[in-house]
Amino acid sequence: MGSDMIDSTALLAKHLATSRRGSTRQVCAIDTEADSLHRYRESLCLIQFADRDGCVLIDPLAIDDLSCLGTYLSTATVWMHGADYDMTMFKRQFGALPAVVYDTQIGARLLGVRRFGLGDLVNLYFGVELSKSSQKADWGKRPLSPKMIEYALNDVHYLLEMGDMIVAALKEKGRYEWFEESCLAARQRVMDRDDSKEESWRVQGSGTLEPYSLACLRALWHWRDGEAKAWDRPSFMVAPNRQLLEWSVELAAKKIVNLPHHYRPDRVKRFRAAVAAVQDLPEAEWPERPSGKRRKRDRDFERKVDDLLKTRELAAAKLDIEGSLIAPRAILESLAAGDAQPADVLLIWQRACLGMEA
Repeated sequence: MGSDMIDSTALLAKHLATSRRGSTRQVCAIDTEADSLHRYRESLCLIQFADRDGCVLIDPLAIDDLSCLGTYLSTATVWMHGADYDMTMFKRQFGALPAVVYDTQIGARLLGVRRFGLGDLVNLYFGVELSKSSQKADWGKRPLSPKMIEYALNDVHYLLEMGDMIVAALKEKGRYEWFEESCLAARQRVMDRDDSKEESWRVQGSGTLEPYSLACLRALWHWRDGEAKAWDRPSFMVAPNRQLLEWSVELAAKKIVNLPHHYRPDRVKRFRAAVAAVQDLPEAEWPERPSGKRRKRDRDFERKVDDLLKTRELAAAKLDIEGSLIAPRAILESLAAGDAQPADVLLIWQRACLGMEA
């Protein structure tokens, strides 16, 4: 396993030219490391890159111009594991995604594998136990320790060979087209996703809050965001979402909020100012609760959902895969209610499993 660190544009261009040599479509494996657990604004700190000749580390913090990598990927087939996050990082970095992205996690699940973390799959296919010691390391620090380098390289060392094994097994089971369609759809989801998040203060669990509690939550979210930015730490280090929700409910109930003892006086002062501003906010400016479409849950609807679930579970048992892979319950409910058409919410192979080919 090579452990070269590529830390200049010239070295990167040279390595990619060598990797490209003699192949009509280059194939590689890629993983990324960011500093989301350590900084306010997450940045790409490391790219692990493997081709058929070996693995290297690419240092985006040291390289001024990564565009030659973007060009390389624009015509490459790239293997990743649990690719959504890495694709999101690449979309942010290059404004585009690799030409083809194959995900070992999707492939393994289509084969019926129930434990599909990278460590689980490396153990399954190669009998090797991967160390998890650097999972939460600060990848923005330099130099990287030998342990961090080993951990990072292991993330891509097995992917290409594992991909070959998964593809062979999928073809044997007649599911390779399912895999291609699923990977293409996953790539498209990342391309279509709007990352601007206009109302990112609406954290999970806020959907049941009343308008005044929502006004408190919005103010506290912006207070926390300002604190995290000034401190250059992730926002959860100031206060986790669960805490913001609790405080919002307490404020709406006119209770006194007890802040953590380790908060400095200036942070507490800005918190009290944010709360005071909400108290002065006219009711017309309170946020509205999201108006989710209320479904009529009558006996006919429940019967349709049950029938779809039974069909799904029979198909899943026959294929020995998880039912949610064929269709999550929420999608089956939208079909039962007539809110969606199968072709709009299901892939071709999923429709075939449910007997909805037409």
